[in-house]
Amino acid sequence: MANGSCFQTVEILLVEDNPADVRLTTEALKEEKFCNNLHVVNDGVEAMAFLRKEGKFAKAVRPDLILLDLNLPKKDGREVLKEIKEDNELKNIPVVILTVSKSEEDILKSYNLHANCYISKPVDLAQFMKIARSIQEFWLTIVKLPPKSR
Repeated sequence: MANGSCFQTVEILLVEDNPADVRLTTEALKEEKFCNNLHVVNDGVEAMAFLRKEGKFAKAVRPDLILLDLNLPKKDGREVLKEIKEDNELKNIPVVILTVSKSEEDILKSYNLHANCYISKPVDLAQFMKIARSIQEFWLTIVKLPPKSR
């Protein structure tokens, strides 16, 4: 895939309000040269508008994978996760919780809301890059993602 030949481009929605984490995730995804398009929204309200193709997101593509921070402005990630998993049009999109929280309560609540996995962001740059690459490798090369609904 590094040579630019893609069978299919994977659409990723990153829901993250921290510009440094957005930049790191973007760099990690570019560095590995997987075939993906990264879309970024900065809060929970924008995330749901993107997913429901509302307002300025009317032409948004349906993501194949969502990377979701829990601590977001306007609508937190827990609410976003709950809405996604309760929506028949969206519930099959895998959601990876990518957050600084290591709280057992957050982990349990996320899985109870049907998160597909939960990853605590490391503070170390090299570790963050390693985790971002691991997410990408696992979700974009090993996992069979659900087909896009028509």
